[in-house]
Amino acid sequence: MAKPPSSEILPDAARTNWVDRSAPEWLKPWLKLGRFDRPIGIWLLMLPGWQGIVLAGVMAGDLKDSWPRYLGLLAAFALGAALMRAAGCAWNDILDRDIDAKVARTASRPIPAGRISVGQALGFVAACCLLSLVILVHFNLTAVALGAGSLVLVALYPLMKRVTWWPQAWLGLTFNWGALLGFAAASAGAPLAPALFHGESLGALAALPLAPLLLYTSGLFWTLGYDTIYALQDVEDDALAGVKSTARRLGSRAPAGVLLFYVAATILALATWAAAGLGPLFFPPFVIFAAHLSNQVRRLRLDDPSLALALFKSNREAGLLLFVALAAGFWR
Repeated sequence: MAKPPSSEILPDAARTNWVDRSAPEWLKPWLKLGRFDRPIGIWLLMLPGWQGIVLAGVMAGDLKDSWPRYLGLLAAFALGAALMRAAGCAWNDILDRDIDAKVARTASRPIPAGRISVGQALGFVAACCLLSLVILVHFNLTAVALGAGSLVLVALYPLMKRVTWWPQAWLGLTFNWGALLGFAAASAGAPLAPALFHGESLGALAALPLAPLLLYTSGLFWTLGYDTIYALQDVEDDALAGVKSTARRLGSRAPAGVLLFYVAATILALATWAAAGLGPLFFPPFVIFAAHLSNQVRRLRLDDPSLALALFKSNREAGLLLFVALAAGFWR
């Protein structure tokens, strides 16, 4: 069978994405391996880190006075999220190459389509991880330890769909780890100083305040909701390939499940406000955040994959709203 051209637009990428529109032909398979044609994943990995950073700044009371330091952290986390999301996607494709070949939405990915070899993909993963390490070692030791610990979550995620009906929960643990990492990186003084010059004990991992832990748990349920919506695109193909998901497990009850996940995420975000002692300006963007999640559930249809993809992508706005709510909580 003829191999599809590397410029073929993957089903869940926007037809106007910059990779297919502007990237050199030789570079397109590599950019698609890292999902740079679908930046929504970068946003969803980055935003919990941003939320953790701003939460730390608000709780420390220096968000306004030390804003250049926090902007530096936000930029570092944006770059790190792009690199680690690319590494995670490539690693996922290496392990899932046989499954991807059987699923219509993923059959054109570079590895199952034969555009990139497994060995080349492993080199890509290594390069992305090394570049991420360069960023990570500029944080304090608590953040470095958290960043290193996230590799276990990333490495095991592709295996979860084979052993549990709840791989979306593992994705929640993985994608929201940045909330803890961001909080840790922003909490210790001079977070962009080299880690080797800090004396924090790794035991500080167990001493994180309640607020970032609540934020992390809120994000876990948020991811459970939006990735269940995403998995609705593949229910039939996943069943044929033997892939498990919350969408398959819940079946016709998927909208009710997403509602419960989003309710839990909203309540835990509110608990974060209380635990952190944030101000009342948290509430206007928070109410919009809650309404945004509610609207996703209201519009959700089991038989409309295009709508499911659109609703999934709209979680960029949901995450930004919670980020703004946490920042606004600075004014007590």
